[in-house]
Amino acid sequence: MSQDTQNAGIDSGPDGAGAAPESGPLGSGAAGMDRVLKREMHSSRAVVSVIAAALVMAVCAYALLETAVRAIGQPPWLIDPQTAAERVVALPEGVPPLLLFVTGAVIAMVGLFFFLNAVLPGRKARHLLPDRRAAVVVDDEVIAAALARRARLAANVAREQVMVTVSRNRVMVSVRPTSGVPLRPDAVLEAVRRELQEMGPWPMPEVRIQVSTAGVVGA
Repeated sequence: MSQDTQNAGIDSGPDGAGAAPESGPLGSGAAGMDRVLKREMHSSRAVVSVIAAALVMAVCAYALLETAVRAIGQPPWLIDPQTAAERVVALPEGVPPLLLFVTGAVIAMVGLFFFLNAVLPGRKARHLLPDRRAAVVVDDEVIAAALARRARLAANVAREQVMVTVSRNRVMVSVRPTSGVPLRPDAVLEAVRRELQEMGPWPMPEVRIQVSTAGVVGA
């Protein structure tokens, strides 16, 4: 989400964009470009993978420790493996309902976190811009700032009266008109569409406009 006030860095390309060789959608067949663009457009799963591996290793190490302690006839460090297994089988007996609910909720949330990280695409808020020699990866906030400036000029309103939200497949333009000054939503929508067509982002999002019913008192 961006307002026109965020457009200070649009003209300085490196601030909001990373350059990588062009991909298939932009007409390039260079080897390895798909991997480069995927790395630029999708978030890494390395941190989540390391966390999952660390948790599994910790559980296995603890189980091995308790098993070794039991094998040499020493008292368990925390709980005997056999006793733990019997308590798990006997659930929910011997466990307060509140504690059982809280434990189950925590386990469910942790499992949902890892599940969603595994199945969701993990796309970053970025789009590709075409170029003859490179595929330019631009943050959605940079695109939103440029579109907000264009919408502001078309609507003839102040910067704080326009807000643009850019997602993968949609651009939402929200305009608060000035009281007593007529506003043509179709003209604003067409201006934003032309600006977007000139940029040529991939994938091309659909533009929608929302005009607030409450006007702003002009200066």
